[in-house]
Amino acid sequence: MVADTARGHQIGRWLGSRRVRTALTLLFFGIVVALLVINARDVEWRQVARAVGEYGAATLLGAAPLALAGHLIYTFYDLLGRSYARHGLSAPRVMSIAFVSYAFNLNLGPIIGAMAFRYRLYSRYGVGRGVITRVLAFSVVSNWLGYLLLAGVLFALRGMELPSGWALGAAALQALGIAMIVVVAVYLWLCARARRRTVSVRGFELELPPLGMGLLQLVVSCASWLTIAGVIFILLPAQVSFPTVLGVLLLAAIAAVATHIPAGLGVLEATFVLLLGHRLPASELLAALLVYRVLYYLAPLALALAVLLVLEAEARRLRSSSASS
Repeated sequence: MVADTARGHQIGRWLGSRRVRTALTLLFFGIVVALLVINARDVEWRQVARAVGEYGAATLLGAAPLALAGHLIYTFYDLLGRSYARHGLSAPRVMSIAFVSYAFNLNLGPIIGAMAFRYRLYSRYGVGRGVITRVLAFSVVSNWLGYLLLAGVLFALRGMELPSGWALGAAALQALGIAMIVVVAVYLWLCARARRRTVSVRGFELELPPLGMGLLQLVVSCASWLTIAGVIFILLPAQVSFPTVLGVLLLAAIAAVATHIPAGLGVLEATFVLLLGHRLPASELLAALLVYRVLYYLAPLALALAVLLVLEAEARRLRSSSASS
C-alpha cells in the first residue's frame, strides 16, 4: 500500500512536470499540424476563394451585427468584475478596456491580450495590480463557467451530430458532459452556501462572489459562447444544425487552449473539417471560417487599435492634469 502510494506520487510529479507538459503540448500540436497538412492537400483552394466570393449581403449583414454583439457581451465580464473587485472606473472606460483586451486576446493570445493589455490599461487609470488581478480572474472564471454549462448540457444530451464511427466518442462525451454540469452546480452551491468565501487554486486566492453574481457570470458567458456559435452558424450552409456548430466550436476551443496557438490559427479549421467534413465540402467549411475570422477577429482588431489610441491619449491627459494640480 505504501509502495503504491509512493508510486502514485511519483507518477503525479512526473505528469505535472514542465517537461512532460511541454512534450504533451508539442505532441498535440504535432497532431493538429498533421491534420492540417493532410486536409490541406485535399482542399481545392480555388473553390474556397469562390465560396468566399459567393457570400451575399444578407448573410454578411446577419453575421456582422452578431459579431459586434459578441464583443459587446464580452465587455460585461469586466463590468461585473468592477462590482466584484470594487474599483471606481466608469462603465464606458471599463467596456473600452475589455473590448481592446478581447480583440488582442483573440488575435495574439491571452498573455498579450487578456493579461498584458488589461494590466497596462487599468494601471494607466490608477487601478492597483491586486484589483486588476481580481478582475482578470473573475473574467477567466466567468468565461469558462458558461463553457462548462453549455458543453455539459450538449454533451450529456448527445446534442451533437458526430461522424458515424464516433459511437465510443459520443459515450465518452456524455460522461464528460455530466461531469461538467456537476462542476457548475458545485460552483453555484459554493457561491450560495460556502462559509469560507476564499478558495485557493494553485496558490492563487479566489474570492467567491454571491450567488446572484455567480448566476450573472453564467448568463453572460453562455450568451457570449452562443453568439460566437451563431456567427459561424449563419455563415455555414443550412445542412448543419446549431447544436452541432456549437459543439464543434466548444471542442475547437479546448484544442486551441491545449496547443497555445495564438488565435487558434488552424486549430479551429482542423476541428471543423475533422468533425463536419463528412457533411460539407472542406471548401465550404473553410470559406465560412475565413469570413468568420474577418468579422470576429480582424475587423474588431482594427477598431480596437483606434480605441487603444484614444485610451492611451486620455490616460496621458489625466496623468498630466493630476501632476500639474
